[in-house]
Amino acid sequence: MGFVMAVNNKNIDNVVKIIRHALRDLPDPSVTLVGKRWKSPFLVLISCIMSLRTKDETTLPASERLFKLADTPESMLQLSAKKIEKAIFPVGFYKTKAKTIHGICRDIIDRYGGKVPDSIEELTTMKGVGRKTANLVMTEGFGIPAICVDTHVHRISNRFGYLETSVPDETEIVLRKKLPKKHWIDYNALLVVWGQNICRPISPKCSQCGVKRYCARIGVDKSR
Repeated sequence: MGFVMAVNNKNIDNVVKIIRHALRDLPDPSVTLVGKRWKSPFLVLISCIMSLRTKDETTLPASERLFKLADTPESMLQLSAKKIEKAIFPVGFYKTKAKTIHGICRDIIDRYGGKVPDSIEELTTMKGVGRKTANLVMTEGFGIPAICVDTHVHRISNRFGYLETSVPDETEIVLRKKLPKKHWIDYNALLVVWGQNICRPISPKCSQCGVKRYCARIGVDKSR
């Protein structure tokens, strides 16, 4: 048939180009929008915390409400946990996240002089900050190439046949070795929106997919 039935480094540039073009009229993920609007690593970090297990349509308005009240570690600590809870509700686990936000702000002030550290190793020493969040702060907060792997990136990269991994942490390791660095910053945002709209977990919209001629469709039993 002449089709290349897997995404690889010979066609990854074209795959990324096709996805970017297809998504040109759709909004970026909430944390990406926070990075573009406020250009603050601190606010990207706080937005990341709120986004965990929370949909974008909830995260962005919650971020806007909270950032109107406080937009620095110092001013955030002036807010009570109850006030933060009220501002970010109904994000998932909002009470726990309010406490996490306070703890992160104290860390940033006490350990880093009020500035968010620009390394994954330092970021992940803070309670509540995992590798996914740390990588996202690097890309969206600092504009530093990093590999943020969420459920969409893990699932779609494997579905493409671009790699074969079983958990997100393994996916990050393989992507760091394989994915051209010029795509590191955009890869997460593109695949998140692609996964939400086209390459869905169940019954993906393969008939509308511009990269189907490359995709190995690993694990796809039914599609639309």
